[in-house]
Amino acid sequence: MSLSSRHLNTFFVIAIAILCSSQPSSAKDSIRWLEAPAPPFFIHEGQYKGQGYEDLVTDIITENLPQYSHSRTIASITRHYYEFEQGNKVCNVGLYKTPEREKFMHFSIPSFFTYPSVLIIDKSKWPSFGNAKKLKLQDILKSKQLIIGRGENRSYGRFVDEVLNRYGTQQNIFAFEGQELSLHFFEMLKLNRLDGLIGLLEEAMYQAERLGIRDQIMTIDIEENQGNRESWLSYVACSKTEWGRKVIDDINHVLIKQRPSPRYRAAYERWLDPSSHEGYRKLYEKVFLSVTR
Repeated sequence: MSLSSRHLNTFFVIAIAILCSSQPSSAKDSIRWLEAPAPPFFIHEGQYKGQGYEDLVTDIITENLPQYSHSRTIASITRHYYEFEQGNKVCNVGLYKTPEREKFMHFSIPSFFTYPSVLIIDKSKWPSFGNAKKLKLQDILKSKQLIIGRGENRSYGRFVDEVLNRYGTQQNIFAFEGQELSLHFFEMLKLNRLDGLIGLLEEAMYQAERLGIRDQIMTIDIEENQGNRESWLSYVACSKTEWGRKVIDDINHVLIKQRPSPRYRAAYERWLDPSSHEGYRKLYEKVFLSVTR
């Protein structure tokens, strides 16, 4: 071999070595977190931007998963469904677990312990609901006398979903999807275009305060979701792929460690009336932290 050939071979060996060394030995895998514009779950603008309880728990989880690179995408619930069904590398920090969703999502151990969904009404409408503090949603829908708002593709917990899907019709349900879904429904309630809507207690208080109608709004417990704690729990969901299964395993380790912390509990608790904190903490310890698989 000539001297020039040896030099050329040496050059190629060095060049390949430099190229290989410039590539990361183990590039981070990525997680894209799907969010919806739905305060106080996620708050994307205004005074409390980034302080929604799902914002804060996403922060805690991502801080404790440094082996992944993280990004966030704001999209409608329908878009969320599409991303999951396509098997993309996406997760959502807090979804109800339903048989339909389990077909294309892996779920973690519970990530949130929230009070169950309620019926939200204007106080002036209370006589139309029999002045009841608790009622069967089934009875309201079967009467076909009142119009209830529900989010398109939104779950309110397995038991409420079953009632809505069985008894909901175009005559008694107004379904809607779009930006600021909850705010849209509250504006319709204020304008007397709905008799009631389904949502979470903290959601009701947040939006009513935002619109300056907190003293005009009240909530009624829904009997169908009072007897099962599953209505109080939501979960991290990732695409039902091998990637998603591995990510959920990693997330479960974070949840086991972080859920008992005051910071984690406070993410949701801060949106409750202070008078309910003591009762919530007792249930948090007794019910939520006991579910570890």
